[in-house]
Amino acid sequence: MAIKRITTTDFFICAMLIFSCIITLLPVVHVFSVSLSGPDQVYDVSLMLYPKELTIQAYKYVFSTPTLVKSFGITVIITVLGTAINLLFTITGAYALSKRTLPGLNIFMVLLIFAMTFHAGIIPGYLNVKALGLLNSIWAMILPGAVSAFYLILMRNFLMDLPKEIEESARIDGCSEITLLVRIVVPLSTPVIATVGLFYGVGHWNEFFKGVFYLTDSSKWPLQVLLKTIVFDQNFTNLASSDTTNVKIEPANIQSAAIVFATVPILLVYPFLQKYFVKGIVMGAVKG
Repeated sequence: MAIKRITTTDFFICAMLIFSCIITLLPVVHVFSVSLSGPDQVYDVSLMLYPKELTIQAYKYVFSTPTLVKSFGITVIITVLGTAINLLFTITGAYALSKRTLPGLNIFMVLLIFAMTFHAGIIPGYLNVKALGLLNSIWAMILPGAVSAFYLILMRNFLMDLPKEIEESARIDGCSEITLLVRIVVPLSTPVIATVGLFYGVGHWNEFFKGVFYLTDSSKWPLQVLLKTIVFDQNFTNLASSDTTNVKIEPANIQSAAIVFATVPILLVYPFLQKYFVKGIVMGAVKG
């Protein structure tokens, strides 16, 4: 078998990819190293590539702080419940729009593209949430934007590519639309559902602005809003580091541990869904 010759273009692309990976990973490695380093070592260098004076005191403090644990639970609820609602409306909407016989299909598609292109803005969104009585409620983090027009179109295109003969055979056997959707279409659409579901989930997990705008009660803050307070409020970190029992912890240790605490859970989901990415996105994007 002939060995493919490496061209200058291939070498340049590989070099750029390696460089991009290094630039992306360096901040992650630095934050993780600081979170595990001793308090006297965190300010010695501007970039820490490995922990110095290994300690887990910062993580002990993070996991023993009721505010952080409660905020983590709120974020988990928002992510799980929000993603479930997102997928429910996206799957059913995409299934309806994948039928070319749907009355007014072109009008619906034009409205979707219009909604995807133009946004009302922050103030109208806030007034709408306030009028619905959702302020200081986790529903304010979930219901606005319950359906993404982009993901709806992506899933609709995927469903349009499914073999029509399977649906016709199911209808001949007496399947209703609900049975057809639940037992046939959804199992065949696992790649796009997993991909879109992960995007929805990551969006909910990392949601920050909605928490700032809609949740004025700090006891209901999700993890990202509380993380902002920990990272940027020096008084908060100074107070936190002084509250530990006979153990010195620098604010940088607590900040880094909190960042890792907020990042790792969602990162653990990626390996399980990675195999669906290419198939889900490509098949949903190539057909109009």
